[in-house]
Amino acid sequence: MAHTYLDSRLPVETRVEALLAEMTLEEKVAQLGSVLPQDVLENGEFSEAKAEKVLKHGIGQISRMAGFGRLEPAEAAKAMNALQSYLREKTRLGIPALNHEECLSGFMGKHGLTVPQAIGLASTWNPDLVKEITEVVAGQLRAVGAHHGLSPVLDVARDLRWGRTEETFGEDPYLVAAMGTAYIRGLQGDASSPKVIATAKHFVAHSAPEGGRNHAPVNVSPRVLREVFCFPFEAAVKEAAVGSVMNAYHDIDGVPCTSSKELLTDLLRGEWGFDGIVVSDYGSIPMLYTDHRVATSMQEAGILALEAGLDLELPTTECYGEFVAAAVREGLLSEKTVDQAVRRILRLKFKLGLFENPFVKEDGFEALFETPAQRDLAREAARQSLVLLKNEGGLLPIDTRFRRIAVIGPSADSTRNLLGDYTYGARVEDQAGHVEVISILEGIRRRAGDGYEIVYAPGLDDVMSCSREGFAQAVKAAQSADLAIVVVGGRSGLSRGNPAANTDGEGHDRTELTLTGAQEELIRAVFASGTPVVAV
Repeated sequence: MAHTYLDSRLPVETRVEALLAEMTLEEKVAQLGSVLPQDVLENGEFSEAKAEKVLKHGIGQISRMAGFGRLEPAEAAKAMNALQSYLREKTRLGIPALNHEECLSGFMGKHGLTVPQAIGLASTWNPDLVKEITEVVAGQLRAVGAHHGLSPVLDVARDLRWGRTEETFGEDPYLVAAMGTAYIRGLQGDASSPKVIATAKHFVAHSAPEGGRNHAPVNVSPRVLREVFCFPFEAAVKEAAVGSVMNAYHDIDGVPCTSSKELLTDLLRGEWGFDGIVVSDYGSIPMLYTDHRVATSMQEAGILALEAGLDLELPTTECYGEFVAAAVREGLLSEKTVDQAVRRILRLKFKLGLFENPFVKEDGFEALFETPAQRDLAREAARQSLVLLKNEGGLLPIDTRFRRIAVIGPSADSTRNLLGDYTYGARVEDQAGHVEVISILEGIRRRAGDGYEIVYAPGLDDVMSCSREGFAQAVKAAQSADLAIVVVGGRSGLSRGNPAANTDGEGHDRTELTLTGAQEELIRAVFASGTPVVAV
């Protein structure tokens, strides 16, 4: 018997209701959850034996097959095709899976386009450039079998001690809204038939935590919440038809955003008319039990989030799944609440055309990754992101007055320190590999060409170093030169294995905004040499 929901000639809503009517409770709750690549991969390839354990009723999403799976683009595409084939052929209803990837400063996977962090993109003041970038990112995401991008960040940065400030478009609500809507339009394309679903995050006011501490409570007035922090999200919904919204970790007035019906349903859907899906920030639903303590169990955490209007749990299924199914059977949760969330997820899958064709090509990646045009685009974004604070003495642009140039500083010859928190090299493999990155020193050497002499002295081994052993060599290099370029700053990343290696990024909040280690002293020592100094 042919299933009504497979008839592509029917309206999406008709297909959604037809499919929902055929689903068991277990099949419904499976759509509310997600699994990691390692749950379905063996040595980088799809494993049917593993899939049988976690996909027997279907699944809502796969969490970053390419990124978390550390797969080459062709490997990710092959794995996703095999997974979609398994769901189509080996599950009762054949419901395809969504696959999300991170894409804050380009696609966060091997060989993905890498551009400046959002704060750098904001400094271009160029929404058209942002849209052009995310159009490229959308093509890369679809090529690896992804349909859902977990960007852009629409947090309005108001406490600069917060380590995630670099992920934002800055402190002005209008600029954040303008850049964010451009980002969404580039990623999604036609809202009625989107290429990739964008995700506005973190809803809401995540960027104003007490003490600048990630996840800390937020205390703002209702007016400031509306006019400053909600404004970019409202623009994303009303102007760009964003397809997904992600909750924030913190609480506002004692109510966690994860379980706030006022935010996730009344405001977002009731007042603004949002018709997409709400997804959880990673691990935020269990935090209702483990951190916020507003739930007495993981099951109650799932109930609170689902009743508030949170549809899909990421990156794994901890509080939904069987906990939700048991809650319905025990009368603790209405099945109508489950149905409403499932409807939204199914609607998205139909809109993306996944029931007709969930598969992607497994070749042709050379035309989509690390092309000359993409390198030019990344270079242009980097150029436009530059901010000149002051130019005393007219030192810039560097001209023929300066034939011998000293390049100094712990980040001068580092490719890793150029990467933002949400790049593949900074977060997944903690190196600069898999994208073409050159250091500032190398860039100066290439740019200078014949007629210039470049001398290099790091001064410090690392941005955290307090050792002054290299100062004498750095000062000597400066004294011998016509101009000194001193490159200082931080090192951004998550680095769960060695968090002390980083100064900025998620989970790396600051008590003060001074340069780390002895970097400021290095600048002063070089300046005292009498040689003109440019600080980067």
